[in-house]
Amino acid sequence: MPTPAAIKAQALAIGFDRCGIAAAETYPELGALRGWLARGYAGDMAYMARTADRRADVRRVLSSARSVIVTATVYNTARPYSTEIDDPGVARIARYAWGDDYHEIIAKRLDQLVAWMRTAAPEPFEARAYVDTGPVQERVFAQHAGIGWIGKNTCVIDESLGSWMFLSVILCSLDLPPDLPATDRCGSCTRCLDACPTGALTAPAELDARRCISYLTIELKTDIPDEHREAIGSHIFGCDICQDVCPWNRRAPESPDPAWQPRPAFDRPRLADLWRQDDDRWRETLGHSPLKRPKLAGLRRNLAIALGNAAAAGDEDSRRVTGEARSTDEASPAASTRSKP
Repeated sequence: MPTPAAIKAQALAIGFDRCGIAAAETYPELGALRGWLARGYAGDMAYMARTADRRADVRRVLSSARSVIVTATVYNTARPYSTEIDDPGVARIARYAWGDDYHEIIAKRLDQLVAWMRTAAPEPFEARAYVDTGPVQERVFAQHAGIGWIGKNTCVIDESLGSWMFLSVILCSLDLPPDLPATDRCGSCTRCLDACPTGALTAPAELDARRCISYLTIELKTDIPDEHREAIGSHIFGCDICQDVCPWNRRAPESPDPAWQPRPAFDRPRLADLWRQDDDRWRETLGHSPLKRPKLAGLRRNLAIALGNAAAAGDEDSRRVTGEARSTDEASPAASTRSKP
């Protein structure tokens, strides 16, 4: 049977930055999901309730599961944090979405790791891999695998890598010795809670998705509530504020991996330029990108709100776009803020 040390060494050789192992158990933290759902914090993400039973026990996903191998991949790149950019006309895009679609890249790497494990194991075993797509609470297993603790901003934080990490898991029937769980080191710090512009972090490590800018700009398919539009600022896809202000990310390492480097189209683009971009150009730039999730209609909805906020903040480009639209038969950004269900 492949040893934990050998599995971790192979994971690093493939391109992962961390690898740890947790037992496939029903940890107490897994039960918190039920209360989170009962408070309505999932918003319109109905799939969370549909898969709640499986998310509470990975053995409902893979009945033979004995171990959960957790990998972490750093995606931080050499660009300023969003909180360091003092220009309302620049579109804010979540850092993880600047490069290629992590689902595709990391899934291939997980397949490589599983394939290697099969060659190293004397007997066949069952395995199932997920990259943020399966009914698995990756963060809980990441904590118990020693990858990092779940911070007050709900992200997994490693004291040397920070929180700019993609998590992925391999459920397997191998009975592997587990790592020691990570220790919470947030202490008395509340910078993430204090900085959230919509108050989505209702308590340490508790997120009301209905108020989260990431949910509002990516997962929500209907109109963005009026009460949150101003707070969205110039965010058009996701939000990094609670990670930007985290002290553990002050010296976060930067990844040289070409997959995570910003595409020119998403490297601090201006809202006005994105608004003027036609559908063909959008489809070209969205290929193999995480930004395709809200679809073009969702991105245009977000852009319209961000342009209105930028214009109100004094950005001339945004004001000009609004003026151009009003002087033609085109729909103005203000008229485009209402999305169709």
